This record gives sequence, structure tokens and C-alpha cells, in this order.
Amino acid sequence: MKFFVASALILVGSCSTLRHSEKIDNLKEGISYDDTKIVEQYLNTIIVDELRLHVEEVASEKYFGRKTGEEGHNQICNYIRDFYKSHDIKAPLTHPNYYQKVPKNALPNDLNESQNIIAYIEGSEFPDEYIYISAHSDHEGVINGQIYPGADDNGSGTAAVLEMAEAFKKAVLDGYRPKRSIVFLHVTAEEVGLHGSRYYTENPIFPIENTITALNIDMIGRVDDRHVENENYIYVIGADRISTELHFIVQEANENFNDKLQLDYKYNDISDHNRYYYRSDHYNFAVKGVPVIFFFNGEHADYTQPTDTPDKINYELLAKRTKLIFSTAWYLANSNKRLNPEII
Repeated sequence: MKFFVASALILVGSCSTLRHSEKIDNLKEGISYDDTKIVEQYLNTIIVDELRLHVEEVASEKYFGRKTGEEGHNQICNYIRDFYKSHDIKAPLTHPNYYQKVPKNALPNDLNESQNIIAYIEGSEFPDEYIYISAHSDHEGVINGQIYPGADDNGSGTAAVLEMAEAFKKAVLDGYRPKRSIVFLHVTAEEVGLHGSRYYTENPIFPIENTITALNIDMIGRVDDRHVENENYIYVIGADRISTELHFIVQEANENFNDKLQLDYKYNDISDHNRYYYRSDHYNFAVKGVPVIFFFNGEHADYTQPTDTPDKINYELLAKRTKLIFSTAWYLANSNKRLNPEII
């Protein structure tokens, strides 16, 4: 997750015109899976050991920090693609090898051609409506002879997407195909300015106008200094900026289907000087009018350092956070009503 200067602002609406209880009632009318045992069955397939295996692989030194356009990043893209192949999670018909090439002219001058990775599960009732779950696959590479492994940034997000994809696939095999299509998107070139996600949103494989929401994950495996006394948290950024309903969906998911996390909105404040809303890949969806959420653990001492290693990841917490995102996506994918993409 890198600093990114925004070229435009997303309008922020007020929630004051509708009482909290009324919003929740309206939301629940659209949720079809009210049996929490169904959701919990697949939440329980998201496990610490598998998350650890993915993080350790993604952040392995053999990939030399996964710099965009370099061989190490290409190899980790192969690892991600092979995961989807092995779990029979399909590629788009137009991109049967799972790769969307991002050409040199879409990247900074010193970088080689790279690729986004796209897999998806087709919806049963609304297959032309799409829920995105995204994370960037690249990192810093090698700087002054030191490998920057990027275990949290963004091995943690990459692992989370893979575990959620596997959980949704298991649900499909058991007869619980999501009503809407779910797209698993691993973008390149985030660390050099969000270029992979920008290229995707300007050249979408699935129509942007049919995109319900984009749930973006960038660093969810660690604890920042604000939460050393209570690590059971996650920063939620952007959920209320385009759609009021999305804001309450993540709260409902946290309340009903998760070991409750503290949903911290500190960095969602439009006046926050860190400007995190503009600094990861969800932003390129937001500028297209797509409701987004950015899930984030905050910065820590190892952020963009060679010391961001797999042994420092809090895997129990990573699993809890992944489950929250999965249950949020489940709500969105299986609601009888399409998400209302506006501020009420």
C-alpha cells in the first residue's frame, strides 16, 4: 500500500436522514441466507494453517520481493494461477489463462510488462452482477541488495483472497452457488502507483456498470501501535462514501457471522491526513462510481521494510479478518436485492 495523490474526490453523503434501525431493517429484507449455520460452515474452512502456507510462499525470498515486471513477481503470479486451476475456479472466457496483460505503456518507464490475475465463480441468479474481492500481488523487490518480502504488504491480502475463493468454491460444490458472480482479482503494480487496478478498471473484463462492489484487502496480518492493547480490530475505509447500505452490510456481517472485530473508522475520516482512501486499489473502482471497502490493519514498524517477514504475521487475527470479509461478500452475493449504490 503506497501513497497516491488523488486526482478526484468521491462525494461523501450524510447518513442522518434515515435512522440506524430503519437502515438495518431495509437491509435485512434483501438478505436471503438467514441461516447462519450455512455461512458458518464455510467460514470454518478459512483456517490458520492454510493462510500461513500462502503467506510463507508469497513472501518467500526466492521471489526476490515480487517487483512488478520482474521474474519473481511473474513466478508468484504463476503460483496464484495454479491455485485457481487446481481448485477448478474458472478463468474468464475472454482470458482463459487467467492473465490480463498490463503493457509497458501502462506502467512507469523502467518496468516490464506485467499481469493482473482474474478468476471467478459465476452466479446462479444474477450472473451478470459482480462482486470483486481484490488484493495486489506485487511488492518492493530488492533494494540496495536487500530483499523486501512483503509478508503483510500484501502477502496477507493475497492469502486471504485465495482462502475466500476456496471457501466459496466449497459452497458451490455443496449446492450453495452465490446468486451473483464473485471475481477474485490480484492486481499488479500497486506499489508503483496503483497502475494494475487502473488498467483493469479502464479495460474491464466484466462490465464496470454491473459491478456491485469492490472489497479490497491490503495488509491485514499485523497490529499497529494504536491497538497494542486490543488487537481484535480492522480498519474499514470507504464503506459509506458511495453506498450507505454497504456501510451497514459490513456491520451486520461482523455482528452475525464473526468473532466480532472492532470496526475502526479512524482512517475513513475525509479529513484524515494519511489519505488511505486514495492509496490502494479500491480507489480506481471508486472513481468509476463503484461502492468500495478497503480493509487495512494500519502501518507498523516493518511496513515497506525488509523486516516484513512471515514470522511476524498474526495468523489467528488474519483468519478472523478474512472471515469478516468473506461474510460481507456472502451478504452481497446472496442478497435478494442489489446493493443500493447511493448515499441515503
